[in-house]
Amino acid sequence: MAGRPLTPFQLTAILLLALLVTCHAGGIAVYWGQNTEEATLSATCASRKYQFVILAFVSQFGQGRAPQLDLSGHCDSSSGRCSGLSDDIRSCQRRGVKVLLSIGGGVGKYGLSSAADARLVAAYLWNSYLGGTSSSRPLGDAVLDGIDFDIELGSAKFWDNLARDLKDMVKNNGDKAVLLSAAPQCPFPDEWDSAAINTGLFDFVWVQFYNNPECQFSSGRKAFLDAWKQWESVPAGQLYLGLPASKDAAGTGFVPAAQLTSQVLPLIKGSPKYGGVMLWSKFYDDRTGYSSAIKSHV
Repeated sequence: MAGRPLTPFQLTAILLLALLVTCHAGGIAVYWGQNTEEATLSATCASRKYQFVILAFVSQFGQGRAPQLDLSGHCDSSSGRCSGLSDDIRSCQRRGVKVLLSIGGGVGKYGLSSAADARLVAAYLWNSYLGGTSSSRPLGDAVLDGIDFDIELGSAKFWDNLARDLKDMVKNNGDKAVLLSAAPQCPFPDEWDSAAINTGLFDFVWVQFYNNPECQFSSGRKAFLDAWKQWESVPAGQLYLGLPASKDAAGTGFVPAAQLTSQVLPLIKGSPKYGGVMLWSKFYDDRTGYSSAIKSHV
């Protein structure tokens, strides 16, 4: 039996609802590179689950240290064997997946001693991983889409200089845009990344709502929302909800997929800065299928 035709008002309402849903549709970012038992980089992107893949980590740099890429056994950058990832990176990019390189991490030897030191690190990142040139490019000739600041150690100084220097190198070389992202802890403001984020140069901020009981969802809706609203105030493009992909991925902060989609995401998807969910990490996601369970709700 044929139904009644929709009135113009009903059609408009449906179109507006569809537009709202589309506008608040988010993506998933995932960290890759810290366990050899995770899927390959090319397979990670071919799964079509992720909007961003963040290679982790350049864990040694600055203060006169020789920069070191540590992909935890995937390849040995010191011997040039990580250059084979160039084809994987380009494969990801052809699929529309942005590939970023994370500097820092929870374990490493890194830091910046001065504005001049920040310029040296920026030049290294530009020439070794981005649009510059170098006789030694650890990941080969593929050009990454950006740099992720996962600063969790040492001094909080000069990270804002590094962000400005990276963006200035794009302006001065007329190359493609370089994305900047940061992974601060959820207590606001972040101890290390705050000054850098406040430059207004960051496209994405994936806030780690784990290993910080005072602001993660397990501490209650109010504590979580208060923290999220504080992060909404930063001058950045989009905010991502950072979560562990399994109970084993972090000390605290795991949110079961069903609870995330029914109780947590509805609280923040209306935010004008909501971008999606960041997961630590691909290894744990492979074992739980967390991204598959939440993708249609993000």
